Amino acid sequence: MALLRSQSSLLWFLVVAAHVTEAAERPMKRMTLTEDESVWESKGDTFSFRSRKTSRVEAAAGSEPGDVAAAFRVPTLGGEFIYQPGVLKGPLVIHAFTNKSGFLECIWSSESSLSSLVQDLPDSTQVLFLSLDDSAISDVLWMRDQVQRTAMHSKKEVLSRLHFSPVPVFALGNWIPRVLYSWSCMGVNCGLSQAVFTSQGWKMPVIIKRLDARYDWLMGRWAQTSYRLVDAGDGCDASLSVAAAVAWVSAGSCSFFTKVQSMAKSNASGVLVYALPGNPLQDMNCVGDECYSPLSIPASMVHLEPSVAQALRFGQLVNVSFQVTPSPNFFIGIDQQGALAEMGWFLYPTFSFINWQAQWFDFNMDLWTKLKSPASVVSVFDKVQMQGDKGAVATVDLPLGLLDFNTLELDASLSCPGRRDSSCAQWDHTVQLFVCCNPLSLYCNMELGRWITAFRRGIGHWLTDVSPLIPLLDSNKCTFTMKTVPWAMPWIVSLNLRFSLGNQTGDGAEKLHPFRVTSLYSGGTFDKNYNKNYQPVKFLLPASTKKAPNT
Repeated sequence: MALLRSQSSLLWFLVVAAHVTEAAERPMKRMTLTEDESVWESKGDTFSFRSRKTSRVEAAAGSEPGDVAAAFRVPTLGGEFIYQPGVLKGPLVIHAFTNKSGFLECIWSSESSLSSLVQDLPDSTQVLFLSLDDSAISDVLWMRDQVQRTAMHSKKEVLSRLHFSPVPVFALGNWIPRVLYSWSCMGVNCGLSQAVFTSQGWKMPVIIKRLDARYDWLMGRWAQTSYRLVDAGDGCDASLSVAAAVAWVSAGSCSFFTKVQSMAKSNASGVLVYALPGNPLQDMNCVGDECYSPLSIPASMVHLEPSVAQALRFGQLVNVSFQVTPSPNFFIGIDQQGALAEMGWFLYPTFSFINWQAQWFDFNMDLWTKLKSPASVVSVFDKVQMQGDKGAVATVDLPLGLLDFNTLELDASLSCPGRRDSSCAQWDHTVQLFVCCNPLSLYCNMELGRWITAFRRGIGHWLTDVSPLIPLLDSNKCTFTMKTVPWAMPWIVSLNLRFSLGNQTGDGAEKLHPFRVTSLYSGGTFDKNYNKNYQPVKFLLPASTKKAPNT
């Protein structure tokens, strides 16, 4: 790669040469990224870039989740990819790869991860693959080869929806780099996890990428300190020499569980497994019954570093510490409505997380379509904070003539105090909605709805049919209380009641109206003894009853 700058005209040239699989004699292609600014040209095996003026980012592009994504175009290995708001019918996921991340190396090397992308990506979704590195062309050629090899004997159709751009992120000339860098990677498996080796006589530390073991298998975490590193062979057997040190062990010969268990029994402070030459970093995890054996020390995988191995072989003292260097975000999304979206935490290295986010895009689009259906809407909460023992409380007037409706849906959503997921509450908690329309009624403060918070995601949105519970609304003025556990961080709640007609017994048949609610059980801990605590309940149905649903 050659990067040249003309002092007189501020003209930049970027020329990158790489071997590609297409015919070398293909015709010249010209691809405009932003009008009258940047032009990409490709001929044979060479891509080049030139800019007529100082690059600028489109002013219309937003940089926060929910902002509308501006139009852009980028060259890809299969031709020009053009994004126009409202033209692309499905969602778009943008993934920026870097070879500096052990986590991303594993995502792209794992057969199960690649199979997930090929087989389970929703049909509505397209993915644009980029590289953050100077080696962008070789990166995307490798990524494309990985996907094509995986799709060869399965779902080839998906390849038409996967786009690989040889343009490095730093040369895109549009808004994408700004979003990737401003939405810096936070949370589990974000940033660049690294192992830092030092030894007497080395002028500089040796810093290499690492991949930590599954967070839900090994709960131990590396401390912010320097550890002594000791070679323990393959780590399959206990070794007294690793006590109070980090064990340096090779992959293979036994499972990751056996290695970590053996080193834990040897009182090691942790385990560093190095991949055998030519092999990628692997997702270190337990299998089957192994997962029920608690292990308290941390473990990570790295590539074999010759200078470290040589120092240990010659008996030199080697120390290792662990750090995470901040990085740009690796994944961003654009939903069907053209809004920028975060992609959530990737808890372990698999493309399944892209698929699940894409499924949510489809779900959310379907939900908004349902919300366009006719209904009488009563707003209860409009972006109200819910926290503490009180939760969120509001008293509202209900529409007259409730008997004219036989369907009640709860349009409920949970967002966060800030626009980023980082401001969202952690953990999964139950959210309950209670209603009281008449303090003297047996129905006062009965539960009308229940949901579960999304772990540190501001995307919770539900349309819940609670039509059988319409009798709880036994007055034209009702008080609604929405709450979760009092110690949870705040959520911002919105709730609309949607009254409509539906649930008919058949074409042209009479409409059924819920008219009574009977409480059968008061609840309790659901375990093997649950049924022993209750006896069958017998009750009489009014003669006019035509349907008795359970809720």
